[in-house]
Amino acid sequence: MTAALVPEFDVRDLEASLAFYVGVLGFAVRYQRPEERFAYLERGGAELMLQAAAGPGRRFRTAPLEPPFGRGVNFQIRVTDAAALLAAARNATAEVVVDLEERWYRRGDGEVGNRQFVVTDPDGYLLRFFEDLGARDGPV
Repeated sequence: MTAALVPEFDVRDLEASLAFYVGVLGFAVRYQRPEERFAYLERGGAELMLQAAAGPGRRFRTAPLEPPFGRGVNFQIRVTDAAALLAAARNATAEVVVDLEERWYRRGDGEVGNRQFVVTDPDGYLLRFFEDLGARDGPV
């Protein structure tokens, strides 16, 4: 079953993006359409699609595609070990935008916590990987 929301990223180099998402970040290829230069990926329930920006087939664009792609948005993805994934990203010399941190966010009268970091993919899409730290009472 497909997730309720699945982003699709246009990428400059599909092979480089697959090497990053699969080889570094631990996504798995669920299926591909090589003739369309397209891949559908999954990691722990998070799903996303990659397609070569210059490939054949339909492309949905409202303006010219210029690097860095994905400006103004970051994608939050739950993981079980943010520190280990950050180490893998660093070993692959990925650009780390926000180092590993613990953040608490107000929700109603309480707070929910994340252990998280933000990294860019080869095209500049921002990926925020997080571990759930649970909830606590809000500040008094």
